[in-house]
Amino acid sequence: MSVTDAEAAGAVSGTAAGTAAGTAPAALTPRLRLVLVLLLAAQFMLAVDFSILNVALPVIGEGLGFSLSHLQWIATSFALCAAGFTLLFGRVADLFGRRRLFLGGLVVLGVASLVGGLAQNPEVLIAARVLQGLATAAVTPAGLSLLTTSFPEGPLREKALGLNGALMSAGFTTGAVLGGLLTDLLSWRWAFFINVPVALAVLVIAPTVIKESRPDERPKLDLPGAVSVTLGLLAIVFGLTQAGEKGWGSAEALLSLTAGAALLLVFHTVERKVSAPLVPLGVLGKRSVAWGNIAGLIAFLTETSLVFLLTLYLQEVLGFSPLAAGLSFGVLGIGTVVGGTIAPKVIGRTGSRSTLITGGILQTVFTAALLGLGDDRSWMWLLLIGTFAGGVGNMLVIVGFMVTATSGLADHEQGLATGLATMTQQVGITMGTPIMSAVATAAMTGAGATAILGGLKVAIAVNAAIVLLGTLTSVLFLRARSSTGLRRAVRASRTRGGASPWNREAPPRGRATPAPPVSAQ
Repeated sequence: MSVTDAEAAGAVSGTAAGTAAGTAPAALTPRLRLVLVLLLAAQFMLAVDFSILNVALPVIGEGLGFSLSHLQWIATSFALCAAGFTLLFGRVADLFGRRRLFLGGLVVLGVASLVGGLAQNPEVLIAARVLQGLATAAVTPAGLSLLTTSFPEGPLREKALGLNGALMSAGFTTGAVLGGLLTDLLSWRWAFFINVPVALAVLVIAPTVIKESRPDERPKLDLPGAVSVTLGLLAIVFGLTQAGEKGWGSAEALLSLTAGAALLLVFHTVERKVSAPLVPLGVLGKRSVAWGNIAGLIAFLTETSLVFLLTLYLQEVLGFSPLAAGLSFGVLGIGTVVGGTIAPKVIGRTGSRSTLITGGILQTVFTAALLGLGDDRSWMWLLLIGTFAGGVGNMLVIVGFMVTATSGLADHEQGLATGLATMTQQVGITMGTPIMSAVATAAMTGAGATAILGGLKVAIAVNAAIVLLGTLTSVLFLRARSSTGLRRAVRASRTRGGASPWNREAPPRGRATPAPPVSAQ
């Protein structure tokens, strides 16, 4: 595996850099193979949960009495908890044991999924989604840590992280397709029930094969930081929702957005003073980390929210069933797979900055092309082409973001940088749907398919503009010269037979660890 292959595989999976280096076994043992299957199954299930209900939202709304403007809370209540608590639970796992938190989170996930599947009113369903989000926030960092600690540095860990990255990147689109199949063939309730047997299987087998894992030094728990950032995100999302329902100038929207901004400022102040912050401001101050994360935030915010908008278009405007709508997103899934496959090669040849720009332009152009969608099914060809090509561009940006945001850092900063990148992913997924829902709802001038299409087009235009803005930040604030270092490292690694400088054994004490090449600063 080349330097960019190894870097991208570890980056896209969102793993923290990790454990002490060791001598990797030559092949997977039966126990390690089972550990890999269990951890990947859990991570894939969590990725699917982000989107499995999207195509079922109109059906759920009719069945349980959700209004159109409140439908996005089914997705947002889950994603908000997953984003707000991820870093906190990552620290809790370090304090009390990663396997313990991993298994405990799976118990909560199984129970919440059963409750959600049996829900008879909106309140119970939202409560179940909140619990699912909290479980995801617990299981995701614990599972990723168990993955890196179970496989010593070397080819096996690279293979494990590569598989994890591929499954996580495909999980969101798979959820959309699977949600459509389950909703149309069985019931939307099976989008919840399907988690139960998977969680039970992992819970039965995992304790016998996965060992407990804790770091040698336990970090302090940054409770003030976790509380302030979670409440701040909650207030901002609520403000965006109120803006969609009552207008951007309404008192409810303005007060909530102001409170959210104030809480995030408090969070920033807290992080400057605590010894073990959730978000390391020193690392965030590096140009590659800061602007790389902005590019990633925009990538996740725009593409996941576009799925929400197109779900409404397919079902509310064109009248497709959830099954047909879900299958339509299979083309987007193919685009993301293609983008994820070619991204390491593109980065190796042109650098991560150029990859960010190329992917951003591709996503912008084909998102804007969706403005040509009409109110009859003859326009499906445009939707399929636009989502495929946009998916390729979006995945180029995502891989480029993870490489950029974790490059040019000392070894001891890698875990902090990848943790920050993981939070960026979660926040982007969280914020996208309520923002686009608020824009679309505010732009709707009446009832009926024509009014819905008009509101959706305004939101699609805003979506494309945000992607373009993210691309411009990469053009203006990331330096092109540093990507040359990455290309030189790639050529050097190939000359050495493909060995990656990130996967060597740790040097003896007293010797400096060589810093990885910088892809963008």
